[in-house]
Amino acid sequence: MQAPRPVPVQATIDELGTPLRDVTFCVVDLETTGGSSERCAITEIGAVKVRGGEVLAELGTLVNPGQPIPAFIASLTGITDAMVAVAPRVEQALPAFLEFARGCVLVAHNAPFDIGFLRAGVARLGIGWPGFDVLDTVHLARHTVTREEVRDRRLATLARFFGASTTPTHRALDDARATVDVLHAMIGRLGNLGVTSLEELRTFTSRVSPEQRRKRHLAEGLPHAPGVYVFADARGRALYVGTSRDIRTRVRSYFTASETRSRMAEMVGLAERVTPVVCATPLEAEVRELRLIAEHKPRYNRRSRHPERAPWVKLTVEAFPRLSVVREVRDDGADYLGPFPSTLAAEQAVAALHEAFAVRQCTRRLPARPSPGASACALAEMDRCGAPCTGAQSRDEYAAVVAEVRRAMLADARPVVEAVLARTRTLAEREAFEDAAVHRDRLTAFVRGAGRTQRIGPIAACRELVAARRDDTGGWEVVLVRHGRLAGTTLVPRGTPPGPAIDALRLAAEEVAPAPVPAPAAHPEETEKVLCWLEQPGVRLVDVDGTWSCPVAGAGGSRAVLETAAAARSDVEPFPDGGRGVGPAAAARGHRPRRTG
Repeated sequence: MQAPRPVPVQATIDELGTPLRDVTFCVVDLETTGGSSERCAITEIGAVKVRGGEVLAELGTLVNPGQPIPAFIASLTGITDAMVAVAPRVEQALPAFLEFARGCVLVAHNAPFDIGFLRAGVARLGIGWPGFDVLDTVHLARHTVTREEVRDRRLATLARFFGASTTPTHRALDDARATVDVLHAMIGRLGNLGVTSLEELRTFTSRVSPEQRRKRHLAEGLPHAPGVYVFADARGRALYVGTSRDIRTRVRSYFTASETRSRMAEMVGLAERVTPVVCATPLEAEVRELRLIAEHKPRYNRRSRHPERAPWVKLTVEAFPRLSVVREVRDDGADYLGPFPSTLAAEQAVAALHEAFAVRQCTRRLPARPSPGASACALAEMDRCGAPCTGAQSRDEYAAVVAEVRRAMLADARPVVEAVLARTRTLAEREAFEDAAVHRDRLTAFVRGAGRTQRIGPIAACRELVAARRDDTGGWEVVLVRHGRLAGTTLVPRGTPPGPAIDALRLAAEEVAPAPVPAPAAHPEETEKVLCWLEQPGVRLVDVDGTWSCPVAGAGGSRAVLETAAAARSDVEPFPDGGRGVGPAAAARGHRPRRTG
């Protein structure tokens, strides 16, 4: 059976972006005294301004570099010291070029070289870089001309291949004219592939297949607005959920040049429609994205699709409580720590607590009174447990230890931090570095989990919290949170009193039932996003129904210190012989590798 032919769709001007026929290009070429923009100088500027395939103007001038021209450069370009002796200095030539190129898209062959010299010259003059869009014809050639057609992407090679009217001569204006012909030839080729806008030309890559490009019609009718988009297959199953400040522009990128991930190309091949969800604020878009991923579990979203399965550490409620890893928080009077990204992380946090406190590690339920003939385990002999199972430790004495564990989990992480760090130092002094690293990882897991609990728990307990932040337009972005869940959000335009809008938001917001604290009434990842928004500079609390606070001696400070140390360790790179060296970031801070042996 013959496959149906794709239906051609006429794209709208709005979809296309900036049509190439309306773009004014300024093709520029420089001659210089060498290859370094820091040590060398410009000797000639050539530029051609074109639009719609027609030449509008040309500029060509020698430039006095203020330094001798090396002999091999003079031989290559034909530009000598005598020729530039009476030429304008860069102080006059460069501003003249910038005025010539005003409002244009700069084009150069091997643009990093030419643009690097222009930017360096502008910086030395202190006049500021105008922020041009830049196209590199070398980059376009890599994706437009195959190795079977040309042996390299040098300007002279491409000019011969495309039959340019001007032969490159290593003189600026001639090379700029040749680059114009090369640019027009490549634009002609890309036009046959559906590349008709500046945005598509700027990000073009041959890795985007024609079949992928033909699906651009799926973006037709999508709004230029912030929110969430959902790709779905022919059966309506969600394939991928994403978020953007401009839904249409982002979705179009999947069918054009800027989306090159192989998984996304596969996803686009299966997609049959895109559903937009316009959101009032960026925070709402982020939260909706999380909720849609959790609801639909799209196969092409890499992030966690099962956040509800995140493990917690539980301090049980029984005669002699113990620490346990569980999958949910219950309203059972127990204390919880987490959530953790994995069971391994939760187990590491438990090990850190056991390092600091002699709380029992057996898993059976102990009776209030010890059984006759009960014997202690090896942990009791190592002073790692008070042996309440034998009566060696009374219920009240054990409860005092449990109270310390509870405080470390919920309020003061310092005892755990100090105990584990002391153990780590001892192991390091014995050169048991692998064992020290194990304890360090346990401590990191604990402070991350405790820090998360101490941040999430208070906002989860708040019945309602209203906050506002100025947006880019001068209006107010208002957020309403109930028990850690985003219940509503709105934008208040500039000059509009926010009070009535906040009252209306409260009436229209989602009613949220509390979850057992410290678990929020949302996936913890959603609550983390809400907290990140609330902790931004400039956020103002409008009203709080409850208590929103974090403990002064909580795990947050220790987490910051440990993660800073971890970042520093990542700067240390292994030598080929297995030793340790210093990475670029550490070297920049003046660190030196430690001598060994």
